[in-house]
Amino acid sequence: MFTGIIVEMGEIISIIRKTGGASLSLKSEDVARDAKIGDSISINGVCLTAVEAKGGVITFDLSDETLRSTNLGQLKSGDRVNLELSLRPDSKLGGHFVTGHVDGVGRIRSKTIMGSTFKIEVRVGKDMMDFLVEKGSVAVDGISLTVVDILKDGFTVVIIPHTARLTTMGFKGPGDTVNIEMDILGKYVARFLKRGVNGDSRFMKTLMEEGYVTRD
Repeated sequence: MFTGIIVEMGEIISIIRKTGGASLSLKSEDVARDAKIGDSISINGVCLTAVEAKGGVITFDLSDETLRSTNLGQLKSGDRVNLELSLRPDSKLGGHFVTGHVDGVGRIRSKTIMGSTFKIEVRVGKDMMDFLVEKGSVAVDGISLTVVDILKDGFTVVIIPHTARLTTMGFKGPGDTVNIEMDILGKYVARFLKRGVNGDSRFMKTLMEEGYVTRD
């Protein structure tokens, strides 16, 4: 479990394809200093397990599924990625609960400068649109961000200078892909409501009778 508060950006050393997946190695300062074999570490929002940690270099095994369903398969030597260590009992909850299980890959459609900040428009698949809430949380490349606008096929977020300096959002632009994870609380609520509408839930019947929920 993570919070979406990025510690630093790491630099990819290599990503070596092999049967069933790939081996990814990266170098970092703060994260590598604390990392141990077996630790869960978020890389661009994807939860991976460290299989080797030595001399500022951390190595991970990636499955074919991870390569297909995230943007990690597009990485190459020299690319920078967002890093976050997993939550500890005494960790501060500065963002929102992020599992590291990516729902899909979005694509940046536009990046508009707004004074010292800029607004990014991200296009996502229809299967993710139901989980978006204005002023709600969304993880983009592992970064905890607030949804500003909900569009027909995507959403917008505003990036402040601090976030731009410390994360991939500072240099990514139109055409670039980003890993998207919807708020886990929203996904649980959506599933509960869907089961209630399709099933025989007394609670859902009450909500519909009172006009809070419709079948449309």
